[in-house]
Amino acid sequence: MTRTATGQTAALAVGALVLNALVWGVSWWPFRQLQAYGLHPLWATALMYLMIAASLLTVRFKAWRGFVACPQLWFLAVGAGLTNVSFNWAVTVGDVVRVVLLFYLMPAWSVLVAWLLLGEKPTPASLARLGLAMAGVLIVLKTPDASWPVPQGAADWLAIAGGFSFAVTNALLRKYGHTPGASRMLAMFGGSGLMATAAALAGMSWQLVPGPALQTAGIPVLLGLSLAFMVGNTALQYGAARLAAGTTAVVMLTEILFASLSAAMMDAAQFTPRILLGGSLIVLASVLAALAPAAEEVQTGAKLP
Repeated sequence: MTRTATGQTAALAVGALVLNALVWGVSWWPFRQLQAYGLHPLWATALMYLMIAASLLTVRFKAWRGFVACPQLWFLAVGAGLTNVSFNWAVTVGDVVRVVLLFYLMPAWSVLVAWLLLGEKPTPASLARLGLAMAGVLIVLKTPDASWPVPQGAADWLAIAGGFSFAVTNALLRKYGHTPGASRMLAMFGGSGLMATAAALAGMSWQLVPGPALQTAGIPVLLGLSLAFMVGNTALQYGAARLAAGTTAVVMLTEILFASLSAAMMDAAQFTPRILLGGSLIVLASVLAALAPAAEEVQTGAKLP
């Protein structure tokens, strides 16, 4: 392959990752539209991911056999399900930028999760990044009305839980990397649909979530968002397979940019000096975590994944 062709492939891979980040960064708006049309974000998540899982089985039916043969993929299904349930619900009811920043604690949680699930002991540098991210979180959480920097409401808790679940999901993807790729995708899509359904039913029993009552005008929004997620996931698979893991992680941080710009345009977030400062520390910790593998590759001469 020529140098020009290689450059074009890298450019396409970066573009694909940016497309995926765009889909997730602006997904809060259609979720809020669906809620206005009578469909709670949990029901929207359930319907979308069950449809995507059904579509996957239509073209890759053997993925089901691989899933049955690898029962450990149920853990992946639960992790991915909790990630989507938490994030989609949080961005619908909370301050968009605040939610996205708290969600992107994921690189910090990864330090602890990798230690517990993969046996990778944290290095002094990774612990320093964890401390930097936590300092940013404390700044974000400390509102003028709060005596202590603790989560303020359900949206904060959901965002933090979503980031932690995302870290677990990424660790499990590495742990179960030997399983069939299509089966892992089925676990993630199907798990998201099933977990969202279970959460919605539980919420209904506790009178926290209304039953599904989607108006006809909301059907195109639901189908469009489902298609966008399918395209975004395809783009993620394409880009992540052709770029170093560190590069992928840095490019994916553009989701924060898309979420912030769209929220600012639609008055769905508050930009205070506290949010900007705390958010900057969280993003810096994420960038350092993303660049760390690349630095290690240079030092050890190991082959990039």
